[in-house]
Amino acid sequence: MLTPRTKHVLLVEDNDNDAELALAMLVKSVPAIGVDLARDGAEALDYLHRRGAYASRPQAEPVVILLDLKMPKVTGVEVLREVKSDERLKNIPVVMLTSSREAQDLRECYRLGANGYVVKPVDAKHFGQAITRIGAYWVATNELPPS
Repeated sequence: MLTPRTKHVLLVEDNDNDAELALAMLVKSVPAIGVDLARDGAEALDYLHRRGAYASRPQAEPVVILLDLKMPKVTGVEVLREVKSDERLKNIPVVMLTSSREAQDLRECYRLGANGYVVKPVDAKHFGQAITRIGAYWVATNELPPS
């Protein structure tokens, strides 16, 4: 159980292998964090809006959302659009973590307010290194505005 003071990340990832590796590398690179996992965009929105299974989650918002682009139910673009249009959530950094190198995806995500766009490396070693760097910056280094 996370305490309100624990920095935590919301990882939104539908691929089991990517989710498992990202969770392990985030916790390894920044041991004092918690990582919450949503398996699709609908679950991510429930988490962020404290609905359903997440109605009683702690009040602290994640310090960053790592958001896959192509997901079932609700896409990453739709989640990003909702987060950045919500007054309570819009200051949470959102880093797109995707396999898409499509210029249109990249442009759309930045247009909607993404704070970063990381193309997932194909091999596990490089993917793990990318996650470590993301954790080091967005969790351990970056400062958010006061709530």
